[in-house]
Amino acid sequence: MKWIAGLIVLSAMPAYAQSPELQATCTDVAKNFFMKETLNVGVIQSFPELKPPGVRFTYSERPDAKKTDMTDAFECEFDQAKPPYALLRFCVSRTCYSLNEDDADRKRRFEEMRVLLKRTNEAR
Repeated sequence: MKWIAGLIVLSAMPAYAQSPELQATCTDVAKNFFMKETLNVGVIQSFPELKPPGVRFTYSERPDAKKTDMTDAFECEFDQAKPPYALLRFCVSRTCYSLNEDDADRKRRFEEMRVLLKRTNEAR
């Protein structure tokens, strides 16, 4: 019976293996992409143990939006789970940006985000 109580407690706790640094980096990418100093972030999940490591979160550009009302998603994939991070790909809802893009505009936006992330890494 004790193991059932332990299982209930563990299932109610937040997910482990989250990476605050990886999450902060992805939210910085999103702020740069949207050209906003602040972004209202809802639920955020990071996966440092995956290959490639990644982050996914809901967001709203409206400052008064409640987390439960946020349905837009932003995702990032990085080369490694520890800094300095290099961006491999990011997605805004269902539109993804990467170095291998056929669409010239999306490829350009991806390159811009990589440059801005590199500048941020160098400034730290």
